[in-house]
Amino acid sequence: MTNLCFDPNIYDTIRKNIRLYRRKKGMTSAELAEAVGLSHDFIRQIQSDKAAYNFSVETFYKIAVALDVSLDDLAGMNENKKR
Repeated sequence: MTNLCFDPNIYDTIRKNIRLYRRKKGMTSAELAEAVGLSHDFIRQIQSDKAAYNFSVETFYKIAVALDVSLDDLAGMNENKKR
């Protein structure tokens, strides 16, 4: 069996990637919130480094669709390492 490598900071990785891909797409947090049917405040909390806010798989999926990226892109550490 292979050794698995888990990201101990997966929520932080996802937060940073949401912010990254949202900016690449030229969207504001308010526009993303509207696209996924969530409050602007909730989207801001998800993206905040200070918030320890967890979110559902459904929210994760909706954000990926709205940003036109894969779930792998949002969960991947590769983009964060490039910054």
